[in-house]
Amino acid sequence: MLSIICSKSLVKKKSLKFNSYSQINYKILYCSIGMVFKNNMEKYTAIMTQWIHEPFVAKIAFVIILLLLTFVFKNIIFKTIGSKVVDQNNRYKARKALNFLFFLLAILIISLVFNDQLKGLTVAFGVAGAGIAFALQEVIASIAGWFAITFAGFFSIGDRIQLGGIKGDVIDIGALRTTLMECGAWVEGDLYNGRVVRVANSAVFKNPVFNYSADFPFLWDEIKIPIRYGSDIGKAKEIIELAAQTILESYEKHAAKEWKNLIKKFVVEDAQIKNFVSLTADANWITFTLRYVTDYKGRRSTKTKLFTQILKDIDSSNAVQIAGATLEITNIKGLNP
Repeated sequence: MLSIICSKSLVKKKSLKFNSYSQINYKILYCSIGMVFKNNMEKYTAIMTQWIHEPFVAKIAFVIILLLLTFVFKNIIFKTIGSKVVDQNNRYKARKALNFLFFLLAILIISLVFNDQLKGLTVAFGVAGAGIAFALQEVIASIAGWFAITFAGFFSIGDRIQLGGIKGDVIDIGALRTTLMECGAWVEGDLYNGRVVRVANSAVFKNPVFNYSADFPFLWDEIKIPIRYGSDIGKAKEIIELAAQTILESYEKHAAKEWKNLIKKFVVEDAQIKNFVSLTADANWITFTLRYVTDYKGRRSTKTKLFTQILKDIDSSNAVQIAGATLEITNIKGLNP
């Protein structure tokens, strides 16, 4: 019994001695880590202090602060324009102009702050410029195209154009690409097909630019009506002219004013704006052709209105009949039962 008690007391003393050693080791470890951390912190603090006092680093921090302030100021102006400017076209132009101005301002800030450093790199920039110009010739051509579009008046936002083989309405003009809402393709007529197409601005130097709406927002169009032989030709022409006068009168008045402005700007003959009807005949039928002007966005709707009115009037007239590619057997002798 006494031996058991002694053995327990020895175990307690060993455990106490081990615990005291463990605590001492942990303290030494903590002190070592603290000293290393303190030395490193002092080292890093000295490096950071030296780094912050570097003029180049101070310039970078100054530029970042100025650019952030410029960005905040630009967003405030954009919100003001969005709430004050009602017209969508004017709002778009204002936002584009401000983006360009703030871009130039950012370049100016960087150039002024790092003026001393940039002086020594002029030769390097000159040597690298040749290689960059060759590698980015398409980009440079697109930027030159943007200048031509903006200042030469090739087209503007909202115009309907055909550029690089793509026809559509201009919805955005960027420094590198022009964005179109495409018309046509698998959709008949001048209607949107839903595709948004981006065409490189360099296309204005490589392909013709067709503008449907810039200087004269009207187009000449034609419809053909085949009339059967034996119909009253005078009555048929009268029906077509009456439908044209009823539907096209508003277009023709506006188009006449726009055409006069176009004549003052370009050397163009004084074309006939008033609609007219011409007639041709062949072995099958008589063809009446109605030539007229219409709004560049309303070709299909105008055709629908004209055909609807003309067919309605012909249907109600007994003197005129529409011709068609049909075979008519009038009388064959010897086949009667």
